[in-house]
Amino acid sequence: MLSRIAKSIVPRYPVAPSSIFTRTMASVAQQQPHANGSAEKKAAAPAPSVTPEQIAIVKATAPVLKEHGVTITSLFYKNMLDAHPELRNIFSMSSQATGRQPRALAASVLAYATYIDDLPKLQHAVERIAHKHVSLTVQPEHYPIVGKYLMEAIGAVLGDAATPEIVDAWTNAYGVLANVFIGLEGSMYKAHEKWTGWRKFKIAKRVKEADNIESFYLAPVDGVPLPTYLPGQYISLQVKVPELGHFQSRQYSLSQAPRKEGDYYRISVKREEGATASDVPGLISNMLHRDLKEGDVVELTHPQGEFFVDPADAAKAGAPLVLISGGVGATPIMSILDTMTQPGVASQRPISWLHASRSKQLQPFAAAVRSIRDANSSRVSSRVFLNSVAEGDVAGTDYDFGGLGMDLSKVDKAKDLFVDNTKAEYYLCGPEQFMIDIRQELENMGVEKERTHLELFATGDIQ
Repeated sequence: MLSRIAKSIVPRYPVAPSSIFTRTMASVAQQQPHANGSAEKKAAAPAPSVTPEQIAIVKATAPVLKEHGVTITSLFYKNMLDAHPELRNIFSMSSQATGRQPRALAASVLAYATYIDDLPKLQHAVERIAHKHVSLTVQPEHYPIVGKYLMEAIGAVLGDAATPEIVDAWTNAYGVLANVFIGLEGSMYKAHEKWTGWRKFKIAKRVKEADNIESFYLAPVDGVPLPTYLPGQYISLQVKVPELGHFQSRQYSLSQAPRKEGDYYRISVKREEGATASDVPGLISNMLHRDLKEGDVVELTHPQGEFFVDPADAAKAGAPLVLISGGVGATPIMSILDTMTQPGVASQRPISWLHASRSKQLQPFAAAVRSIRDANSSRVSSRVFLNSVAEGDVAGTDYDFGGLGMDLSKVDKAKDLFVDNTKAEYYLCGPEQFMIDIRQELENMGVEKERTHLELFATGDIQ
């Protein structure tokens, strides 16, 4: 049934890019029974498996999960974190408070139930989750804990409807998926070589980029040169939160080109104060802005992330690169722009950057982008949208278009968006609805969804 999993996979990994996802999924496929019930030869240590009948049960329960998924995952998180408080160091308590994490898990479980017999359709979700897990140092021993409390929550919420057959089917299905993640994440940890786990970094410098955004230059305390990364990727940053009594970590995009010296990483962080009374203020972002000063120490993990551009990919030379950002979504886009305009980059590509900010004072990297554009005027252009244009803001210098949001009808579809070039790629980062709207506009112009890549600064994924 699942023996075709390894086919039609096009992996996008920064480490062992041609093989990690394919090898992992292929190994799972080889462990599954055929549709006629005959089993392939198994290894000495049996791997998790699921029968065709159990696959049918899992798919049939998808509507139930859609109805009760958040109730199940909310109970799961509560029971698991009560029994294993050490896992609070891994999970975002802010995402727990807002309910986003239970909702994200419910959506993931539903997607798995829907596509359990066609797992390549979940490739992007699996990649995104695996990168996040590795950035948070999730280990194989965590998976049985998650499985135990997830199955218990399903049983508790569904009651008598959770028949032994349904519980067995989901237990086995979870085991197969856990095995995929363990294998995939193990390959990623192995590729990190000498740096796995949390590593101490000193805040070497703080630089204001906008009224609400500061860059933090983070140097390794041990002085060992840092590994490179792919532009668009992020690090996880961990600090102990006194009022919670445990660590919390957040992911922050690296906001400049990798340094050959390997002496520091730069992240650029927005102070999240909460726009409305119902918003949860940014716990770690506010600590960084308010409490942490130059010389203080934080902890980071190895750069991760499936949202990136590979500057060494000579096959993409000449293919236009359209970078679209909103607000602090400029951070991974800045890293891409900075990297792709460095001397000697193999993939020389036309680049167009479109950015939207609420005002000139809230626009990060404005001077740096103008400098890069002017130094590479033959292949780099930029367009800036400001919601609010103030007296003294200069058209053509500080902004190109005024008005609410980003209106793509105002730009040149050929010169700014390259919509007539089927090799053009689009990288979007900003508020979730902003990215969904821009992606839809691009699709309406004929851009296939597969050429549009989105980076979400939140738990879960964009549906």
